[in-house]
Amino acid sequence: MAAGGTTIIKRKKVSGGDGHHGGAWKVAYADFVTAMMAFFLLMWLLNATSEEQKQGLAEYFDPKVPIARLSGGGTGAFGGDSMMSEDTMAQNGTGASKNTPSDNDKAKGETGASPDAADREGVAEAMTALDNMFRGMSGESEQANALLQHIRTRVTDEGLVIELFDTAERPLYEKGTARPTAQMRALLKMVGQVTELVTNKVAIDGHTDDRTFPGGDYTNWELSSDRALSARRALVTAGLAEDRVARVVGKADRDPSDVEHPSGPRNRRVEIILLRSDL
Repeated sequence: MAAGGTTIIKRKKVSGGDGHHGGAWKVAYADFVTAMMAFFLLMWLLNATSEEQKQGLAEYFDPKVPIARLSGGGTGAFGGDSMMSEDTMAQNGTGASKNTPSDNDKAKGETGASPDAADREGVAEAMTALDNMFRGMSGESEQANALLQHIRTRVTDEGLVIELFDTAERPLYEKGTARPTAQMRALLKMVGQVTELVTNKVAIDGHTDDRTFPGGDYTNWELSSDRALSARRALVTAGLAEDRVARVVGKADRDPSDVEHPSGPRNRRVEIILLRSDL
């Protein structure tokens, strides 16, 4: 207090810091955390999916692919489903453009003639239904999944082709012989059950890789023929009527499935064809 009773108030100016800038930083930080969470979730999903699933997802979002090659269990109105639960087809098969090829992809046969559209569509639907039945019998066990690694099916003008082929880890026949392994016997039993569902004639084609035998008397022609005959005997034992076998052929290495790797296991296969003449 100064002399004369005058009160002097001194205001102290406080400075320091830049103060807050509102809540905009909180929004930016929340966006950053959300983006990081989405990124790590994407990394986890990529690690948890198989290569086949990734390919299916890629084709689904590819505008150049009109129909994803990896699809449900059927091409009908219910997509493999049925009003009766026991008739519902498997949904994990490969379908769409692979099982029912488009006109541009469909083979025309040796004569070059193509059946009319109605007949072709009916055949494709019937063969796709057989394919679904075949896959529906595989089950969900690890053993069944292991067997499915040896199977590919496709629908052609000739009929439903069921390929049973070697993998690098598990051959279907003992090396250089026509003696089937346990996997091949199980596969042929499954195919035999499918053939009992229809009355179509059956063709069996044997194939080998391009490796030759030392000595010369026994060649890939004999080996492919013997393996086709071995498959025929197993199918007959599983219930296939003898008179339904239309042909048994050994093609050696003349029709490779994996052209770029003629010695690859994919070429060592037996093709069982449900011919379409009786549809």
